Amino acid sequence: MNICVFCASSLHIDDKYLDLAARVGTELARRGHTLVSGGGSISCMGAVTSAARAAGGRTVGVIPQVLVDMEVADEESHELIVTADMRERKGIMDARSAAFLVLPGGIGTLEELFEIWTARVLGMHDKPLVVLDPWGLYVPLKQLMSHLYDEGFTRPEVFDAIAWTTTVEEALDRLEARPQPVRPSVAELGESTG
Repeated sequence: MNICVFCASSLHIDDKYLDLAARVGTELARRGHTLVSGGGSISCMGAVTSAARAAGGRTVGVIPQVLVDMEVADEESHELIVTADMRERKGIMDARSAAFLVLPGGIGTLEELFEIWTARVLGMHDKPLVVLDPWGLYVPLKQLMSHLYDEGFTRPEVFDAIAWTTTVEEALDRLEARPQPVRPSVAELGESTG
């Protein structure tokens, strides 16, 4: 299947994150999946795509023209789709993917996570969404979501719509398992969508 990986483009992160991305790319290819990525050639984006190709996997990159102009495009990608902007980029990544894997990342990675997560909670798709977090980077996010639930800002479906994992193998097993759809009731749609 086509698996979209959201991950970091920062050049200021510990090498362990690059190693994790490379392990993900290798395992995706070993299992016969196609990698859909943000089309970047640097940091974790570059590590996951390079490793996937080195292991015989197919890669599809989706990148806005502004980043191509900055010379950070993954020109080695089997298919490189250049978009007008970030919104178009995310739409194509979504349409081309059957599942989503989120690695440690910054504000861009979080923005991609929240968009896919929200759509899943609303029943707009039933594609698996898995976070791979070996070192607990996202623990504060999980705590925030629990607090938002306690305060009535979100529904239980928020927790059903996502899986949190700590190993590459567990993450890919969860992606391949095809979870049950999350379907909010009509009454709940009138409540907060967080």
